Amino acid sequence: MKASVYLETTILSYLVARPSRDLVVAAHQQITREWWEKHKPHFNCYISEAVIEEVRAGDPHQAKKRIEMLDQLPSLASTPAAMHLVEDLLRKKIIPPKAVQDAVHIAVAAAGSVDFLLTWNCTHIANAMIEARISALCRDHGFQPPVICTPEELMVASPQ
Repeated sequence: MKASVYLETTILSYLVARPSRDLVVAAHQQITREWWEKHKPHFNCYISEAVIEEVRAGDPHQAKKRIEMLDQLPSLASTPAAMHLVEDLLRKKIIPPKAVQDAVHIAVAAAGSVDFLLTWNCTHIANAMIEARISALCRDHGFQPPVICTPEELMVASPQ
């Protein structure tokens, strides 16, 4: 059985973005494309309404590219239990109020019982300084927390 992955919005953004001149961003874009082409088929991938909302924003040409990527991805529901977790992530200041959508991504992934939350958001999601607090709160809510990681960390080993 394939492991499940919640694709946070930055994955779709890096996947279709114009090549960046910033070397770090360009590397992330390349890694994302490699993950999508070579490793994504090994996983059951999901998004949420929060992802759909975020990919529609911004430059219309880029938004159209991001939206096209959504057609093949099932969406997880924002359940009342997930929204309660969002409230606690914000109330306990694990995620700042300005980053409410980041809390939604975490909560929907946890409530959806996915194995991994894939993101390039290293400020509020893939952040070692808050990951233990996120995991503990997910468990307090009765959810097994997803492993939060970047595409670079979620590569399927090739047989030698």
